Amino acid sequence: MLDFFLHLDQHLLSLVADHGVWVYALVFAVIFCETGLIIMPFLPGDSLLFITGAIAGSGHLNPWAAGAGIATAALLGDNLNYWIGRRYGTRLFNERSRWLRREHLARTEAFYAHHGGKMVMLARFVPLVRTFAPFVAGISHMPWIVFTGFSLMGALLWTGGLVSLGYFLGNVPFLRDHLEIIILGVAAVMLLPVLWRLVRRRTRDAL
Repeated sequence: MLDFFLHLDQHLLSLVADHGVWVYALVFAVIFCETGLIIMPFLPGDSLLFITGAIAGSGHLNPWAAGAGIATAALLGDNLNYWIGRRYGTRLFNERSRWLRREHLARTEAFYAHHGGKMVMLARFVPLVRTFAPFVAGISHMPWIVFTGFSLMGALLWTGGLVSLGYFLGNVPFLRDHLEIIILGVAAVMLLPVLWRLVRRRTRDAL
């Protein structure tokens, strides 16, 4: 069962043939859990969206229905993760912890105050990070309305981009086989301005 969910993208076409519209609900549940539950970052995300788009491109799924369901699942999952972090996350930080000390929390809050919006939106394109970013945003008490706005933008860009990519180019072997590397490369390029500002600020503070 675990192997099935870890490689759901590989089984999706046969599931569509056997279960029809129930596949929409299954994809929704997987994306919601991968985004909303911090213990499940290992579930498929990018590849699942790409394969969903490819199957839609072959006429077996409605791309608009699939995209709307995925974007909604991503937004709701982000919000669940955010509120878990906001309600319970700060309890992880204490003076007895070697890694999660109160000063680390203060630095995290300062970072999210300046770059939280970009982080929430761009993290959507980075596996693992997209599961932890909403949780950390909640810990940092990032304003919910700001968080939700950037989360919505990230969900729409992520869903629209990958489902469309699969829909139009799902049969291109190179793209299908190197999808994760391509997405990480794009995300890294988009994060460079933020990282550059952080390096400059730290260098200025050190001087």
